[in-house]
Amino acid sequence: MKDGDTMHESVLLEEAIASLNLKEDSVIVDMTLGFAGHSSAILKRIKRGFLFAFDQDMEALEYSQKRLLQTGTNFEIIDSNFRYMKKELTKRKVERIDGFLFDLGVSSPQLDFDERGFSYHKDAPLDMRMNRRDKLTAKMVVNTYSIDHLVEIFQKYGESKFARGIAKKIVEAREKKEIETTLELVEIIKSATPIKERLKKHPARQIFQAIRMEVNQELPALEEALNDALEMVSCGGRVAVITFHSLEDRLVKRKFKELTEIDSKVKGLPNIPLEYQKDFVLITEKGIKAGEEEQEKNRRSRSATLRVIEKIR
Repeated sequence: MKDGDTMHESVLLEEAIASLNLKEDSVIVDMTLGFAGHSSAILKRIKRGFLFAFDQDMEALEYSQKRLLQTGTNFEIIDSNFRYMKKELTKRKVERIDGFLFDLGVSSPQLDFDERGFSYHKDAPLDMRMNRRDKLTAKMVVNTYSIDHLVEIFQKYGESKFARGIAKKIVEAREKKEIETTLELVEIIKSATPIKERLKKHPARQIFQAIRMEVNQELPALEEALNDALEMVSCGGRVAVITFHSLEDRLVKRKFKELTEIDSKVKGLPNIPLEYQKDFVLITEKGIKAGEEEQEKNRRSRSATLRVIEKIR
């Protein structure tokens, strides 16, 4: 990838940056650096502040280091899964954090690199690791998980109605020959999906999502990282999260509601007793969606939702 390459469009860029309420001296953590779209925009606005950015994808780390240096040097890229954010920042004795940004899901370049095995449209080895140093791959999931374990992840992470039928076909196929590539897996999924369902949407989408989330442990990592961010953000600071599917969005929405919803017993009172007051307030009552123009230009933005919360005491 060359400097200035625009192959990755950051979703909800302006909305996310505005939602962080940046000041010149803000200390910000980009939990999902990717190819530095959001991070570049943040760095331009915090000339006297500092940016910490997390990622574990080697291509992204290398490219983003060069890209951010075109804007400033007041940043540090941390080569780690964001679930270890608290440990990494504690190690660096970071005491004040004014904002956290999460941009979840797979970046466009990861989908475009055929050998990564994220896409069900291109033939590639079954990999799907965001961190290539991790041991668990999609190939291992598909070829070694029991039928019940496959059903569990297809239902939990893919919300597939045909989880058992697809798992059964996978187990039958791998008994004859190890399943090695994405398109081999796509054909097996198609064979277990009714034709009318195949006409509505690509039959492999939910299953590939489920396998990717299992390989990268995405929901447990998000839950840990989100809890730590909410604990560490300064008073007046914000946590902004861009999600791309209902599982992530429900987790974030539920957590934000739990932290901001006033008990119904006192909700209507002019002065809410101190013990019932909350430490956080919702900045986005409803999730922010991409506008028509962005959705036209970037299909990935159609499923994106931005939710923001602020610590007020």
